[in-house]
Amino acid sequence: MSFVPKHVPEDARPLRRYAFILRLRKGAAEAYEEAHRAVWPDMLALLRSAGVREYSIYRRDELLVLTLRAADFEATWGRIENHPVNLRWQQAMAPLFAPPEDLRPGEWFPMMKEVFYLP
Repeated sequence: MSFVPKHVPEDARPLRRYAFILRLRKGAAEAYEEAHRAVWPDMLALLRSAGVREYSIYRRDELLVLTLRAADFEATWGRIENHPVNLRWQQAMAPLFAPPEDLRPGEWFPMMKEVFYLP
């Protein structure tokens, strides 16, 4: 892991890879996929403006694995979390999700630890 001083602007910092998991409620997969075939343009713009890059969602049954690149996940999600567009999106998606399990203190999502990467 390389050290990047905090005084370096976030948009000049190298992007890091992040991954986390979520679970859908039984029977919610089709509605979830339908919503993601037409993500609102203002939600996409918010993600980009907050520093999210290369965002992918993978699904196996009800398990979702989400990956993205950002300079700093906490700072990026902090810009997204209470934005009105995100609050509307989360309200629309909430009925599709199972309650989160295994959250650690300070986590928004169950985060994955990267143990191997082949560039």
